[in-house]
Order: sequence, then C-alpha cells, then structure tokens
Amino acid sequence: MEYKWKAFSVTSIGSMMAGIDGTIVLLALLPIARDLSASYIAIIWVIIAYLLAMTALVLSLGRISDIYGRKRMYNLGFVVFIVGSALCGFSPDANFLIAFRVLQGIGAAMLTANSLAILAEAFPPNERGIAFGSTAIIWGVGSVIGIILGGLIVSFTTWRVIFWINVPIGLIGTAWAYRVLRESKSPTALGESFDLPAAGLFTGAITSLLVGVTWGLLYGWTETSTIVAFLLVLPLFAAFVYWETRVSTQPIIDFGFFRTRTFTLGTVAALLQSVAIFSVNFLLVFYLEGVYGLSVLTASYLIVPYAAAVAVVGPFGGRLTDRFGARRVATIGLALQIVALVALSQLTTGTPISLLAVIEAVFGFGGGMFFPANTSMVMSHAPQGRFGIASGVLNTVRNTGAILSFAVSLVAVTAAIPSAIAYALFLGAFQGHLSHSVAAAYLSGQSLAFLISAGLLVVSLVLIRLTGAVGPVEPARFEAATSAPETG
Repeated sequence: MEYKWKAFSVTSIGSMMAGIDGTIVLLALLPIARDLSASYIAIIWVIIAYLLAMTALVLSLGRISDIYGRKRMYNLGFVVFIVGSALCGFSPDANFLIAFRVLQGIGAAMLTANSLAILAEAFPPNERGIAFGSTAIIWGVGSVIGIILGGLIVSFTTWRVIFWINVPIGLIGTAWAYRVLRESKSPTALGESFDLPAAGLFTGAITSLLVGVTWGLLYGWTETSTIVAFLLVLPLFAAFVYWETRVSTQPIIDFGFFRTRTFTLGTVAALLQSVAIFSVNFLLVFYLEGVYGLSVLTASYLIVPYAAAVAVVGPFGGRLTDRFGARRVATIGLALQIVALVALSQLTTGTPISLLAVIEAVFGFGGGMFFPANTSMVMSHAPQGRFGIASGVLNTVRNTGAILSFAVSLVAVTAAIPSAIAYALFLGAFQGHLSHSVAAAYLSGQSLAFLISAGLLVVSLVLIRLTGAVGPVEPARFEAATSAPETG
C-alpha cells in the first residue's frame, strides 16, 4: 500500500471517532440529565465545553505540530482523547463530566489540527480533492453509526458506554498511527520556537467570544459576565494581531498567508458555510419532536439521509475537484445547499416526512461537494511545511462557525417558543405535539433561521466565485500560488 493511503487510513480512524462522537452524545443527553440530576444549563455545557476546547486550541496545536512533528502530536491526540472519553464514562456528576469533556476536546484539537496537514503532506496537490472527499465518507459513516449505536446503547445499557466505546477505537488508531505514519514538520523547524504569548492572546480572544455567546444564551445578553466576555474579544484579538505582525519573530499565523486571495476568501467562505449549516439538523430534530411528536431517537434516524448523502457524494466531489477545479465544485455544492435551505424554510405542520428526507439528501449532496473542494482550495494555497497552521486556521473557523450556528439556532427557538419547551426539546424530554399556536410560532422562527442560513451561503458562494481557484490544482501552479500574492 502506498504511504498516502496508509496516512489516509490513520486519519480515517480519527474522522470515524469524530463522526460517531458528533451524534452519539446528543442521543444520550436525556439519560445523562436524569442519571446525574443535571440542569439543562449543565447539559448544554456538556456539548459546548467540548467545542470550546477544540476550537480555542486547534490553531496553536497546529503550529506546535509544524515545529515538533505531526505524527507525535496526532498520536498524543489519540491518547488524550481516549483518557478523556474513559473519564467521561466514570463521571460522578455533571461538573466532572464537563471537565472531562474539555479534556476530550483537547485531544480532538490535537487530532483535527493535524489530520488535514497529514493528508496534504501525503497526497500531491492534484490528488488532495479525492483525499479530502474520501474523508467525508468516513465522517458520514461514523455519523450514521453514532445514531444507530447511540439508540442501542441508550435503550439497552447505560449512557456511560457511549464514551467508553471511543477507547478501543482510539487504541487501534494509536497503534496504527505509530506503526505507519512518517514524522513530518516544517522544513525550518530546527530553528523555530513556539510563540506562547501569541497563543495565549489568540486562545483568550476566541474563548471570550465563544463564552460570551454561550453565556448570552444561557444567562442573558445583558448580564455583566456576558458583556465583559464580549468586551474582551476585540482588545485581545487586536493585541494578538499586533504581536504577530510587529513583535514576534516566530508567529503562530504568518499573515502573509492572507495575501493569497484564494486562501483568504476560501477560509471566510468556510466560516460562513459552517455558521449556516451546523444548526440545520439541530433545528430539524426540534421540528420532528415538537411538530410531529416523534421521539428523539426516531427524529435522529430521520437525519440519516444527510449523513449518508455526504458519505456517498464526498469522494465524487473530491474527484471532480481534482479534475475540474475547486471553485466550480464548491459553487455547485453551495447552490444545492441554498436550494435545500429555502425548501426547509417552507416546512409546515403537514409536510410529508418523505419530502423532508429528500431535502435532507440534497442538503447532504451539497455538503459532500463543498467540503472536499473548499478544503483542497485552502490547503493547496498554504505554503509547503505550513500545513499544520493552515489546517489549524481552517478548523478554527469551522469550529467557531459551528458554535455560532448553535447559538443562532437556540436564539431562534427560544425567541419563538417558551424557553422551557425549547430546552425540553433540546434534552429530548418533550412528550407530544406542540400546540397549534406554539407550533406556528416555532415554524416562523425556524423559517427565519433557515433563510438567514441561506443568505450566509449566498455570500459564501460569491466569495468562492471571487477566488482564483479556477482549474485543477497542479504542482507548479501550487508552488507559484504560495510564493507570491495573487492579484486581480
């Protein structure tokens, strides 16, 4: 087996764990809340704590991996994730569970900071589309497995098993990564050092932003702690930019990256797409539980068409990217998702479930085309030896977008229906249909959220069209793109 496919097999294990973890935990929220006597705020923090840790640290960890080695960091990520997962399963109360979810998030940050970099290092530029597209298969399969396993585990065992199941998968991944991965790092790593002040400033800025959003949702937008968190964002980020551009000799982010138009616009497009799509299935579960009166498990099963479509289309999206260029494929993907979101905004209390499944599949088709194209676009316009930083930037904006999208969905729901019902839906504790008036209010808020998401995707599509990534990525063109800024 060629090394590039061995590297892909390693990152696939990490993607599989991420896909499983992304869906399986949601199915266990109600059993966790009951068993640990946790409030809805604590349960929401079970989700948010993981995302916060992963988002705040992934950029710094990408830089560390460029300096000290991606294989070493990736293996350490497996170990930390395994330990965090095992401890989550043994949590005696909600506070311990939240703390261990942070540890899980740190391990996930180590994995995600390096997965794209490992693939970009292993595959030539004109084959990265298929590599990133094939990753979508693994994630999609993992998501479906997570739903199925989650249902079986919650129905027949204890919620603790959903965390323990990561342990054997992680052990296999660690052993295989240690055996087959080659160590890779920046060509100039020997003379480089990690910029700790910059890492602290960036982590502080992104954490303040995400904590402000979370506290605003949970405790109110006018609370002192929420306001203080938001007030810290701008000065911390400004200090980070100043330090990186004027003081640091070994910056975490080389802002020269952003002189390349394709890298910049592709990254911003990824952020907007993430804000737009992450909340969609979250809101649909509310819709299926509240409007149709389905159980959380049955509602989750109806999200399978999305994950299945991503898994099926991802490799084709990757191959099309390699053949016709990232811009064209990403454009088609976004257009499909815009159509799906507009269709979702028209849902009523009588929409057939079969129609919803078709719309979900179209939505997944679009995602399966956009993800490999956009990832290839950004990673192929990062300098050689700086793939860890590029991967960190891309994952940071996507994860930040996911949390902001989560916030948008909760704001839309709690603005439309009583918060008590909204959080009962979130936990899967709501029983029965919403009343006609409440259902109508909810559908109005959901429709607005979907139309906002469609608008964000329109902006993302415009940015993709403005990139310079017109045709297939070729090695010579790649080197030129990373040696000088694009013009015109």
